[in-house]
Amino acid sequence: MRMRLAAFAACIVAFVVAWPATAADSVVPRQTVTLDDAFMRVADSHPDLRLFGARSDVLAAERDRAALRPTLAAGATVENAFGSGEASGLQGAELTLTLASILERGGKLDARRALAQSRIDALAIERETRRLDLLAEVARRYLAVVAAQKQREIALLDIAQRQRTVGGARQRLQAGASPESVVLTAQAALARAELDRARAEQRSVAARQHLAALWGERDPTFDVATRDPLRLPEIGDFSVLAELIAKTPELAQFADEQRIREARLQLARTGGAADLDWQVGVRRLQATDDFGLVGSVSMPLGSRTRAQPDIRIAEAELTSLEIEREAKGLALYSTLVEAHGRYRVAQVEVQRLQNDVLPKLGQAEAAAERAYRGGAISYLEWAQLQSERTAARKQQLDAALDAQRALIEIQRLTGQAFVAAPVAATAQGITP
Repeated sequence: MRMRLAAFAACIVAFVVAWPATAADSVVPRQTVTLDDAFMRVADSHPDLRLFGARSDVLAAERDRAALRPTLAAGATVENAFGSGEASGLQGAELTLTLASILERGGKLDARRALAQSRIDALAIERETRRLDLLAEVARRYLAVVAAQKQREIALLDIAQRQRTVGGARQRLQAGASPESVVLTAQAALARAELDRARAEQRSVAARQHLAALWGERDPTFDVATRDPLRLPEIGDFSVLAELIAKTPELAQFADEQRIREARLQLARTGGAADLDWQVGVRRLQATDDFGLVGSVSMPLGSRTRAQPDIRIAEAELTSLEIEREAKGLALYSTLVEAHGRYRVAQVEVQRLQNDVLPKLGQAEAAAERAYRGGAISYLEWAQLQSERTAARKQQLDAALDAQRALIEIQRLTGQAFVAAPVAATAQGITP
C-alpha cells in the first residue's frame, strides 16, 4: 500500500515533467517557483499534515493505555475494635491486609491492543490520502496561475493584431479612403484587448496568492515557471482505467476501516466472558496473636447477556461498511466516467483547433490585412477575422485547461501517471 501511495504521489509530480519549465523573467528578477517546489512547501508546512503528528501521539498513548493490565489494589481492614465488652479497645481487633485485582477473561487485553494498533495503521493511510489530496489541490491552483499567464499571452497577441489594425486605419484615413470613425473603432478594440491583458494580470496575482495560501505565505513575490497546458498526454481506454479504481487510496481506506471494525467486534465479544475479581491477604488476631490467610473470588453474572447489544452494534457497523464501500466505488466510477469523457472531448478540441482552425484563421487574417490595406475589404471584415482568431485561441486554452483538470482527477483515481511526450516547440502552444 505504501508503495502504491508513493507511486500516486509521483503521478502528481509528473506535471513537472509534462510541463517543462522555462527561464524566469529576465527584466524583474524574482523567485521562480516550480510545481515541484510548491509540492514540497505544502508537504512541509500545511497544518492538515502537521495535525497527523499530534493525532499519532494521541493514538500511541491510547495504545499504551490499552496494553495496561488491571491494576493491583492494596487494602487494610480492622475489625472488632473500639467496641464494648470483649471488643473494647484493640484487645479483640482483627487486622487484615489484602491485595486485590481483576483477572480478565476472553482475550480482552489482546482485543484492546489489536483495536489500538489498527487505528494507528489506518492513520498512516489517512495521512497519505490527505497528502495526495493536497498535492492535487496544489496542481489545480498552479494550473490557475498558468492559465492566467496564457490568457495574458493571448491578450498580448490580440493587442498586436489590434495595433496593426489601428495603423492600417490611420493610413486609410490619411489617404482619404476611410472615415475617422473607423480609426476610433479600431482604437476601442485595442483598448478592449488591453483590458483583457489587465484582467489576466490581476487573475495571475490572485491565483498566485491562492496558491501561496496553501503554505501560509501572505504576500507572495514569486513567479511560477511557464508551462504549456496545451500538451496533453495520451491516456488509456476507459475499460483499462476502470480496472484501476479498486487500487485507489480512497477505497484502500476501507480495508483499514474494516480491520478497525473487526477489532471492535472482537472486543465486544470478549465482554461476554465475565472477569474474575480476586483478593488474597493475611489476617492477624489481636487476642491470640495468631495469623491466617484469607482469600475471595467473585464473578458478575449475566455478562453474556449484557454484551449482546455491543456485539450487535459492532456487527451492524461491520456489515454497513461493505455497503459504504460499494457506494464509494460507484461514486468513484462515476467520477472517472465524467473525467475521462471530459478529457477525450477536450483533447479532440485542442488538437482540431491547433491543426485545422487556427492555421486557417491565421492565413485568413493575414490575407484580410493585405486586402484591407489595398482597399479590397472593409475594416469590419478584417476586425471580424481578428476577433475570431482570438476567440479560437481562448477556446483552445479553455479546452486544454478543462482537459488538465480532468487529467488530475483521472490520476488521483487510478494512481497512474500520464506524461505528455516531447514535441517540437512550434507544434503546440499559442502561435502568433
